[in-house]
Amino acid sequence: MNLLLLQPEDLGADSNHVTLNDARAAHIRTVLRAATGDTLKVGLLNGLTGSATITTMSDSGVSLEFELHTPSPPKLPLTLLLALPRPKMARRIIRAATELGAAEIILLNSFRVEKSYWQSPLVGDKALYKAMLEGLEQAGDTVLPSLRRATRFKPFVEDELPSLLENKIGLLAHPYADQSPPQAVKQNCVLAIGPEGGFIPFECEKLMAAGMQSFSLGPRILKTETAVSTLIGRLFL
Repeated sequence: MNLLLLQPEDLGADSNHVTLNDARAAHIRTVLRAATGDTLKVGLLNGLTGSATITTMSDSGVSLEFELHTPSPPKLPLTLLLALPRPKMARRIIRAATELGAAEIILLNSFRVEKSYWQSPLVGDKALYKAMLEGLEQAGDTVLPSLRRATRFKPFVEDELPSLLENKIGLLAHPYADQSPPQAVKQNCVLAIGPEGGFIPFECEKLMAAGMQSFSLGPRILKTETAVSTLIGRLFL
């Protein structure tokens, strides 16, 4: 945890003081091993960042006096269009995409996505929200990415994707494409990454018909978890 993330409901009548008695307090005591008078980096969810001084510590809670004054790091100009990964991997991937600064994440259905994945609690709102919070805390960010689901591939690609691509570059990661990826992308971008095994040919055709350009990282075929971090780093960082 590189940023202590405060929730609006943590704040009482005195907006510059807060007392924590949950996992964050335990983290301050046992992981950071902080003491009264120490200063921590803090931020308000979807708000500013700043610093906090520990005023009191006890087994019942940690009290802080804080000041917020600095905007969080800017988001990447990136909409990540991600075929729903295996539920056990999804949480790690969403956390990593949040750490790296994706502005929007759309979880997409695909032929190779098992129907049962969508019913797993590991990809439910609660689990993925927690993963995004952890990504913000790691990156020192406060602003949640937008997250939504497109559970029907064809209607989304035909009806929504063309308008989503307006004034954006659309990039389709496909291991068998001929083109190499661009670098140092500055404009708004939609990056599509398929499931394990990749998008099937029909899906690739539909994505490209909507305006996506396919590219490959080369002969090595990466797991989705590796591909997401590698591609975001290659394209934007």
